[in-house]
Amino acid sequence: MNFDRAADVCCAVIAAAGRSARMGSGISKQFLPVLGVPAVVRTLRAFDGARAVGQVVIVCRKEDLGAMRDCIGRYRIQKAAAVVPGGASRQESVFAGVEALPRDAGYLAVHDGARPLVTPEEIDLCVRDAFKTGASALGTPLKDTVKRIDSGQRVLSTPDREGLWTVQTPQTFRMDLYRRALSKAREDGKDYTDDCQLVERIGVRVHLCRGSYENIKLTTPEDLVIAEAILKKREGLS
Repeated sequence: MNFDRAADVCCAVIAAAGRSARMGSGISKQFLPVLGVPAVVRTLRAFDGARAVGQVVIVCRKEDLGAMRDCIGRYRIQKAAAVVPGGASRQESVFAGVEALPRDAGYLAVHDGARPLVTPEEIDLCVRDAFKTGASALGTPLKDTVKRIDSGQRVLSTPDREGLWTVQTPQTFRMDLYRRALSKAREDGKDYTDDCQLVERIGVRVHLCRGSYENIKLTTPEDLVIAEAILKKREGLS
């Protein structure tokens, strides 16, 4: 695959239909300001800057459609091709986004709208890797020790940290693989929260490429504090 033509064949779906219950802010976390700019706008700007991605479809809650379109217009997002309402689950929301993409799209990059610190370079890295492997995602080696516990929060075992990574987004796939995996999951009545797991279930081995620990997902109020600290460092602010 000629990387200079990547944007002709790779499209993206931004999953921004989460309910934000753990954030406790009362508004969708995608619209929370991160140093004054909505989180989803920072996400979309990164995709605007990525060479490897062409059209982008944003999936959000039905009640957020107007606000999302306003953000796209106000901040002059260039690659946003459509904003569509999500489904009852993340998997169904991504499916809605895929259905809004051109039928001839060869590759799909799925990204969490609440990961505003991803960079254009990281997006391009993941897409380039998917061109070679068919299925790729950003990830980082696990830093903390992990414990398996029972229902009473008692430790059952301690997995060896060697070889354990945390997976991030974007996660990029050959479109035919993703459609086949999605069809199989829906046929079997399965609902996955991770797109890599979706394709793993049809026997595809996903390749992880090294991302950044800064590519965090906004889930709790503490994450917002961390994200703003990272941005201040990047932008040279005190």
